[in-house]
Amino acid sequence: MTSKPFTPPIYELGPDFYDDVSAALFPKGILRFRNQAAAESIGLGNLSEDQWKNYFWNFKSFPNNIKTPLALRYHGHQFGVYNPQLGDGRGFLYAQFKSLESNQEKILDLGTKGSGQTPYSRQGDGRLTLKGAFREALCTELLESLGVNTSKTFSIFETGENLQRGDEPSPTRSAVLVRLSHSHLRIGTFQRLARLNQTDQIKKLIQYSLKYYNFEKITTKNETEQAAEFLKIVVQRAAQLVASYMVAGFVHGVLNTDNINITGESFDYGPYRFLPHYDPHFTAAYFDHQGLYCYERQPISFLFALEQLAASLIIAHPGLPILEILETFSPHFNDSLQNLFLKRLNLKSENATQASELIAAFFNFLETKKVPFEQCFFDFFGGWQEERLQKSLYWTEYTASNLKTLLNEFEIADSKKLNHPYFQKINPETLLIDEIEALWKPIAEKDDWQPFQQKIISLRSFRGIY
Repeated sequence: MTSKPFTPPIYELGPDFYDDVSAALFPKGILRFRNQAAAESIGLGNLSEDQWKNYFWNFKSFPNNIKTPLALRYHGHQFGVYNPQLGDGRGFLYAQFKSLESNQEKILDLGTKGSGQTPYSRQGDGRLTLKGAFREALCTELLESLGVNTSKTFSIFETGENLQRGDEPSPTRSAVLVRLSHSHLRIGTFQRLARLNQTDQIKKLIQYSLKYYNFEKITTKNETEQAAEFLKIVVQRAAQLVASYMVAGFVHGVLNTDNINITGESFDYGPYRFLPHYDPHFTAAYFDHQGLYCYERQPISFLFALEQLAASLIIAHPGLPILEILETFSPHFNDSLQNLFLKRLNLKSENATQASELIAAFFNFLETKKVPFEQCFFDFFGGWQEERLQKSLYWTEYTASNLKTLLNEFEIADSKKLNHPYFQKINPETLLIDEIEALWKPIAEKDDWQPFQQKIISLRSFRGIY
């Protein structure tokens, strides 16, 4: 283990932000997933199998790190309703490390899911199903390859318990998951402090966030101006994250304010889905009967969360120009959507109007022709590459559209990427619900993890392209 010891920053906040908890004692510890690259990024790549199990199943404390697991305190809006009974109910913050992959002082958290009951479990068992862990690993791997800023699934151990769940055939297998994330500070963390009218703690959390999670140099010493800069940065990052969801065809499913953090990193995946075809009303969660968090409403959901953050900050800083700052969300979102869309197609243009026309035509084509969402982005990587497009099953639909004329107005951003082995294939890597179920079936029936392991390799095969 080569990570440099340091004092975990979380202790600077003090005990009002967390509760000391203990991990559950699990009957078994069968390693199902180890993210070696993520481990190397924080100096843990050399851990032996026994050490890995000791840290990520038995949850022995790392030297010179967090001494006792910490269940973080927060509130939040869940499906539009404020809930003050939240907090880490089946997970905890376990360790913090400095990234070894960045010149910046980037702090990364190791947090858990399914590690047992806490004061916030609300009569739940604090456990995670093995299928839930399996789904999260697949999700984070694909999102990372698609260029979405996401937490990383770090480790999964099957734990040998039988769980009762209403949304899975039960009894079902259990697991404990560890994720690597750039901050577990949620918008709901600020909401809790505002609800309790703890203005000094809000100010402390802003300063903590600026110190560890926002790297832009802020020269002003005025605390209200610092809070304004903080909010501006969070708005910009949130706009970029949700724009990346839209061009990835991703539907998170549960965009409650406790599931949105301050660093613009996506995390905590439950009933997510990827679009089979472009459908603005596509909903991921079976329990989201009103479509509150459907595909097209995701930007609105982020803006709502940012409004709650602003309302929390203004309690400590009454002079904060929150309306002016919140109004920047829309232009940030539109700029990010345009930039990310062109990046997904490996195109470039200095003409914003030209890019907007292409985006409108592209999504109109997706909606009217029902070409699979990811297939269309895959086929048009590099614009109108006729020889490659002719091999697509959707060549006829493409030739009947006006996309050729529009695409030919753009330059290729990086011609070398066209030769990547991934784009020599006919079909892209996808993760639709039927595929997920097909990957789970051999695990459920024969404990065969080979298809899952091969899928992880395939999802990583085009990492860095986007």
